[in-house]
Amino acid sequence: MVKLRRSTPSNLSDDTSLRLRAAWLYYAYGHTQTEVAEQLGIGRSSVIRLLDEARIRGEVKFWIGEGGAESIELALQLENALKLDEAVVVPSGETVEPTATAVGLALGKFLSETVSDDMTIGVGWGRTLTASLSSFHPPKRSGVRVLSLLGGAVETQFANPFDFSWRLATLLGAECFLFPAPLVVDSAQTRERLMAHRGIRQLMTMASSLDLAVVSAGDISRSSGSLVRHLIEAHEHDELLAAGCVADIMCNFLAADGTLVSHPINDRVMSVGLDALRNAKHVVIASGGAERADAILAVQRCIGCNTLITDEAAAKTILARINA
Repeated sequence: MVKLRRSTPSNLSDDTSLRLRAAWLYYAYGHTQTEVAEQLGIGRSSVIRLLDEARIRGEVKFWIGEGGAESIELALQLENALKLDEAVVVPSGETVEPTATAVGLALGKFLSETVSDDMTIGVGWGRTLTASLSSFHPPKRSGVRVLSLLGGAVETQFANPFDFSWRLATLLGAECFLFPAPLVVDSAQTRERLMAHRGIRQLMTMASSLDLAVVSAGDISRSSGSLVRHLIEAHEHDELLAAGCVADIMCNFLAADGTLVSHPINDRVMSVGLDALRNAKHVVIASGGAERADAILAVQRCIGCNTLITDEAAAKTILARINA
């Protein structure tokens, strides 16, 4: 199939949607200018002009404006359907990794603009949250505390809760409080003993009054690339799916209605617990991909959500689920 090329009108640079899509493809997804031109059906010289104007207009600063008219319309629909304070919708990537990067960049921009002095910020983990560090450029703040809301992965080649919390706090010049335990332990009894540790008790007290909670929604379906699948046994994964699990949040496994599924692994997770998230003054969920729509809805039903940062594919699927 031959891709039709667009004619290039004199006012092409005034087309905000096209300009921002070119910026997303080039800066966020790493396409070459030639690849951007082919995908948008325009000439390479037009791509160069679009990218130059995006920089001049201040739309590219190491992050990019959220998207064009379709993204804005989807955001408004999500805000209305889910009763959100705000939704941010970005163009979708072709695969899981670029989508996580795109949503993460939008999250970094959001956090740069919203973190204020004397905040206590609780954070989860995942590819999307880690990607936010690339566009996180906050002004100087004081009195900020960053809390890791869950234990660390003993071995992982992807993302680690400890790493994200520490790097976020470093960029803020904030105090950092890590959760001194593995993410998943061998028994409920081990969890009970560890939760009595003085350091963890202190963390739990601080987590009970979060100003901001920043988490992602994980999908554990067999086709997903969820990081959590590397932390649990294969039989546990199969059992969770059989029990109706559609999502995980900080290794807490949820059914579609937002309730915990009945499985003993939920008693072995080292995290502050879901009540701390429900009680946070502002909850941010950042996750993308159509395959994560059910997970995003489950997490929203479980802990609530003030700000949802996602992509167009997930937004469309979420709205279709709600309107079905």
